[in-house]
Amino acid sequence: MTTFDLSHDAGLLLYALMGVVGLIILISRFKVNSFVALIMASLFVGCCSGMPLADIGKAFQDGVGAVLGSIAVVIGLGTILGKMLAESGGAGCIAAVLIRTMGEKRIHWAMMIIAFLIGIPVFFAVGLVLLIPILFTMARATRMPLLHLGIPLLAGLSVAHGLLPPHPGPMAAIGVFNNLAGKVDVGRIILYSLLIGFPTAIIAGPVFGTFLARRVRVELGGVGEQLTRESARTNSPGFLPALFTILLPVLLMLLPTLADVALARQNPWRTGMDFAGHPVVAMLVSVLFAFYSFGFTCGFSREQILKFSNDCLGPVAIVLLVVGAGGGFSKVLDQSGVGQAVAGLAAGVAVSPLLLGWLITALIRVATGSATVAITMAAGIIAPIAAARQGTNLELLLVAMGAGSLILSHVNDGGFWLVKEYFNLTVAQTLKTWTVMETIISVTALLLVLLLDFML
Repeated sequence: MTTFDLSHDAGLLLYALMGVVGLIILISRFKVNSFVALIMASLFVGCCSGMPLADIGKAFQDGVGAVLGSIAVVIGLGTILGKMLAESGGAGCIAAVLIRTMGEKRIHWAMMIIAFLIGIPVFFAVGLVLLIPILFTMARATRMPLLHLGIPLLAGLSVAHGLLPPHPGPMAAIGVFNNLAGKVDVGRIILYSLLIGFPTAIIAGPVFGTFLARRVRVELGGVGEQLTRESARTNSPGFLPALFTILLPVLLMLLPTLADVALARQNPWRTGMDFAGHPVVAMLVSVLFAFYSFGFTCGFSREQILKFSNDCLGPVAIVLLVVGAGGGFSKVLDQSGVGQAVAGLAAGVAVSPLLLGWLITALIRVATGSATVAITMAAGIIAPIAAARQGTNLELLLVAMGAGSLILSHVNDGGFWLVKEYFNLTVAQTLKTWTVMETIISVTALLLVLLLDFML
């Protein structure tokens, strides 16, 4: 028993809650730097939960490394690509064509559709850094509230990231289910995710964004200000070259998926396609191509291109530190046993497997902050239950769990800090916008899963 006669699991949940609340107070009330506050909250939770003292710092360090190892290089290269897109006038060219084609009144729908399609093959962070220059340029050109266009973009990317293979969360859960509950049909999961994901993105994106933009006002600043500047140049890229350059990393990252479908495992072309489609390689190739398409062809010298590359990376440093610290906080929560405590409390609830899978995943997500950890851990718990209950639609169950992994993103989630820094939001504004949007996505997708299960 812990202090105040709480059970061990209840004590863990209390300490996690205190850590989250304390973190918000440190940042909002006492104006402590977000990076420093996240480290303090991580140490507090680790110490109070009974983790060995020597393991607390290592857990935080491992969490930082895991997050930055997967996104730091990609964000850095993506920021350089975005800087070249802005300085060359390519972002303005793409924005002008989209505005002219769709009309200003429907441009937020265009942002949602583009983000949803780009978000299918690429990670959330990659899609964000690719599209953010176009978003900011459109917001400035149309003088529309940033969130009116930004929320649809975030909704499209988030839905694709949480529901659709080949993103890591859904793929990890599929692997667990194949081992514990029986073979699942990946093609059917993709079909269900598209049927559920697109209307979910509409509700959480254009619909919610229109409502929100009138109530929360934010100004361009920070990284956004960097990505809306244009320099004097002798030429501007055309629409098609600019569009090809921005889509090049997406096309390259599709290669491993195409290889999985079309080529045998022993085929030598498959190794090359897997290599070219790795996010780091794809982004590097795209940046090098952008030096030509957005650099030399526009009349920029090597010295100017070097200056653009150096200038844009400075503001990204604090973004990466804060996002990494968020990953460290998440790892400490996971290692302290908070996720297992939540799963244990929820596993005994007598409801349908679809709802139970969503509930367990959602609670672990809120506790640990990681969508991938939440759905992977929940899959190990729910798969044997689903296997024992005849008639459970395993593919819909996995979609429901993907929806649960998106709910209530808050201060223990690296994505929360990524959005906060890129959109120049306060913690309170990020909770009112991003956190609410993620919750709308999760609940809406669950309701559509239950409706589709009833119809089938």
